[in-house]
Amino acid sequence: MTDALGQLPWMTAPATAAVFDALEAAGGPDCARFVGGCVRNAVLGQAIADIDLATTLTPDAVTQALKAAGVRAIPTGVEHGTVTAVVRRHPFEVTTLRRDVETDGRRAVVAFTTDWREDAMRRDFTLNALYARRDGTIFDPSGHGVADARAGRIVFVGDPEQRLREDHLRALRFFRFLAWYGRGEPDAAAVAAVTAQKGKVASLAAERISAELLKLLAAPDPRASVRLMERTGVLEVILPGPPDLARFEALTALEREALGETDALLRLAALLPDDPAEGLRTAERLRLSNAERDRLQAALGPQPGLALGLAPKEVHAAVYRLGAQTFRDRVKLNWAADAAGGGGAGWRALLAAGETWTPPALPVNGADALAAGAPKGPRVGEALRALEAWWVEGDFQADRAAALAKLKALLR
Repeated sequence: MTDALGQLPWMTAPATAAVFDALEAAGGPDCARFVGGCVRNAVLGQAIADIDLATTLTPDAVTQALKAAGVRAIPTGVEHGTVTAVVRRHPFEVTTLRRDVETDGRRAVVAFTTDWREDAMRRDFTLNALYARRDGTIFDPSGHGVADARAGRIVFVGDPEQRLREDHLRALRFFRFLAWYGRGEPDAAAVAAVTAQKGKVASLAAERISAELLKLLAAPDPRASVRLMERTGVLEVILPGPPDLARFEALTALEREALGETDALLRLAALLPDDPAEGLRTAERLRLSNAERDRLQAALGPQPGLALGLAPKEVHAAVYRLGAQTFRDRVKLNWAADAAGGGGAGWRALLAAGETWTPPALPVNGADALAAGAPKGPRVGEALRALEAWWVEGDFQADRAAALAKLKALLR
């Protein structure tokens, strides 16, 4: 019996039909098929994020066919066979069937082919080596991709060691797909191959490592996958020090059970010690964005300390000094570290207290200090810092008139 998806709405949408019509006008029926993640997710009944197509047409022929049909064609990866078709702002990656000619674990030289099975044999996992015709009929070259997807088995196509030698990133992809789609015991052959070749992950570009790691950590429950990364030694290859698995697992649990959210960067922070220097070291090692680097460093700062039972005035001061994002991050990390302490209600109350209060702005500025008699130069900053400390200590109650009077007193 042939597996079939039926004609799902995203498969028959006008934008999708426009791309298929353009390709089939040049290559005939069945010259293009859905491939990869959209087919896998459809098999699993999950949402479809991106629609990718594979085709027997060469990239030049794809480009010409799209342009002839009035569809925008962008050469996003022509050397590897990929042209992006854009219809009504919807992108479709269209990739020519290919086979590897040469690989070094970081990049590949490919040759184009018209053999669907040959294309499938160079892919990473059986659940990703799935194709579907326009009518929804599934083509499963490995013979068990559909069954593996439904059973939650992350199995390499062919020989796992060969797949990993072709592309070292597949070691991290194994853990990512295990986090998102895996169930039950992981495939023993895959685990053995990843363990044997773990050191090669270090040769990858930092941006590729961080992208995979953050996608993995964004899974609803990546705990089992991260534990396996630690056992196989892969985690120590990509992070600078011993991971705090206990805090990471506790944070994931409270996100799932108490907060109803998923925060990949905060989960990364939970794996690290409370030391901004370690946050910076990790951010530089993974080449995170500046915003991600700054947030990671701030979340791991130990001061000012946060604890259960803070008075409202102390909460307000902490939010003001740290900023709302850093305050939330540190409360959650402290809550995770104290998971066994039974203080969940207190941490939740502290989090809520910080989220319901908006820090005001200091009611005076440098111009006010000069008008009050401060000489130009460092004395202005000194006076404002002293005033700010007084204002925070008074729980931000002083209005502009009171702040100006205090400022004048300080300057006298």
